[in-house]
Amino acid sequence: MKAARAGLSEADRSRGGLLIRARLFTWLGNHRQALHANGQASGAAPAPGCVAAFWPMAHEPDLRPLMTQWAQEHGLTLALPVIEGADLPLSFQRWEPDAPMVTGAYGIEIPAARDPVTPDVVLVPTLGFTQQADRLGYGAGYYDRTLAELRRSGRPLVAIGIAWACGEMDDGYEPAAHDQPLDAILTEEGWTPSAPGTQPGPRTTSLYSVRL
Repeated sequence: MKAARAGLSEADRSRGGLLIRARLFTWLGNHRQALHANGQASGAAPAPGCVAAFWPMAHEPDLRPLMTQWAQEHGLTLALPVIEGADLPLSFQRWEPDAPMVTGAYGIEIPAARDPVTPDVVLVPTLGFTQQADRLGYGAGYYDRTLAELRRSGRPLVAIGIAWACGEMDDGYEPAAHDQPLDAILTEEGWTPSAPGTQPGPRTTSLYSVRL
């Protein structure tokens, strides 16, 4: 799967990243609007305001242009994951477009300042995935531990795997007992099995008209 991902051309990676960012932009806007309307009607919790994204490793989809747009133009709180220890959940530290960065574990950039936040939406780097939104990561279990802890807290949470379509696995894949399922997977080809909060349907390849 890593080899297939590395084999994507720069043109395909650039166009695919744009498609992923556009669909995320549209989904989150619709999702927040719907939750805001429901909250006003029922007195429920406000719409999500904190999104945990990730700084891309080699050949991963690049969400940074969208992160900047969300922070600067839409007032969202953005966060990046930080590894705290080999057997510990990740922490999520506040990120801003001009935030000083340092190199953390595995050579991944993280915010230099410590300002922990709790996300409402977690965008999860994903190597492999199934049509049931099972995720194959890199084997260390950081996101499984993290999602399990967040879900135990009872706080509403949406977890979306971000992957390339070439990472789709066959139906024979069996997740381990400790693997945390995701609410959906998003690739350059669309949502699997469907965007969170919508009915399952065919994946779409249309390009939304947003500036990313």
